[in-house]
Amino acid sequence: MNLDGHIHIGTGHPDAVDLSQRLARAEMAGGLLLSQAPASFGGTIETTPPDERLENLLAWCSGEQHLYPFYWIDPVEIDALNQVELALSHGVMGFKVICDHFYPGHVAALETFRAIAEAGKPILFHSGILWDGKASSHFSRPVNFEALLGVDGLRFALAHISWPWIDECLAVYGKLASAGRDNPGAAIEMFIDTTPGTPPIYRQEALTKLFTVGYDVARNVFFGSDNMAEGYRSGYTQEWVDRDRDILTQIGVEAKTQDAVFGGNLRRFVGIEG
Repeated sequence: MNLDGHIHIGTGHPDAVDLSQRLARAEMAGGLLLSQAPASFGGTIETTPPDERLENLLAWCSGEQHLYPFYWIDPVEIDALNQVELALSHGVMGFKVICDHFYPGHVAALETFRAIAEAGKPILFHSGILWDGKASSHFSRPVNFEALLGVDGLRFALAHISWPWIDECLAVYGKLASAGRDNPGAAIEMFIDTTPGTPPIYRQEALTKLFTVGYDVARNVFFGSDNMAEGYRSGYTQEWVDRDRDILTQIGVEAKTQDAVFGGNLRRFVGIEG
């Protein structure tokens, strides 16, 4: 079962049936849906309050077994902990965070992350260059996520392979994996989301580094498209899937691992399997 691990919701009216049909045309059974952005991120939906964003997210996923709702939260907002509680009470499966005006190690952010970890839910972080029209990418460099070592039990993913800081992303993965072996009782677990990010010219280099660096990544990598839920572009997703599978085959990644990257690993990240 193929799944798309990175789908954004914009401003459109929820239409889970249309989205599922478009996903099926890309040979996707479902995917991870990210709610509209919080007020601090700006854009055309900046005035949408948390409860309405949550309601919209759940409407998109209504009746669809393989659409997984992730609530986008600003962890340093004054009511962030209340938003976590609200989202959890409505059955969200995880949270989305973009560190665009704070570092991952911000005291308030870490408090929010601890509440999410204690609930057993994962966080999908943006990581790498951020096309938001302002000087903000320095907040999302992968090395800054070392601060998450202070959040016991956290399960999280860095999206976009942190492009252009791919080497740094892999180094952080290796460090956190080592920390987990040293202290398994309080281990955090890092996943890598291969959503572009990487322009096609960099893709082979990125995936080759990811799967040949020597770290045990087979169960901790998943695919995403960065598509929009409204008018989901099936052909675009299929193009990236075909490209990635070709590259993974060329570098000797076995079929079982490839299938996990395009489906099973996302379910494990969300908490459905393993």
